[in-house]
Amino acid sequence: MPTFKSLKSHNDLKEIIQSAFSTSLAISGSWGYTQEQSTILHHSDTPLIQLEHIFASMRAYLEMNMTQEKEDRYGSINVNEFKREEIYIDSLVYHKVTYTISAMQESTYNQFINEYKENYGKEDFDLEVHFNKRKATTLIREVIHWFEVHKVLQT
Repeated sequence: MPTFKSLKSHNDLKEIIQSAFSTSLAISGSWGYTQEQSTILHHSDTPLIQLEHIFASMRAYLEMNMTQEKEDRYGSINVNEFKREEIYIDSLVYHKVTYTISAMQESTYNQFINEYKENYGKEDFDLEVHFNKRKATTLIREVIHWFEVHKVLQT
C-alpha cells in the first residue's frame, strides 16, 4: 500500500484551503494527525459533523492528489466516517474521528471510465466483471483526524 506524506502546517490552514479549494473555513491549527496537531474549528453555519467531513475530504485530496506527481495521483476519492470519539481534556473538547478513504489511481480510474463509456450497452460487456475489476484496484485506507471543537460549535 502506498504511503502518503503528512502535510506540513505553519498555522496557514485557512490560506491553504482558500488557495486550493476557493473556500473559506473558520479554522486554525494543523492538519489533525495527532491531538497536539489538531485542527481547531472556530465557528460555522455548516453542521459540525459535515464541517469535519469537508475538511477530512480536503486533506485526503491534498495528500493523495494535489501533492503527488502526476503518475502517483489518486482520484475518485471518497471519505466516510468509520468511528468517532469525543474526548474532554481540561476545558477543551476534541473529536477524534476515524475515516475510511477509498480511492483509485487516476490513470487506472480513467481507463475504467473509458472502458465503461465505450462498452456500456454492448452485449459482450459484463458489468459485474467490470465493477469487480474496479473494486480490486481500489485503495482503502483508514486515517484519524483530531479536531478541537470550540464551544460555539458544541451547542
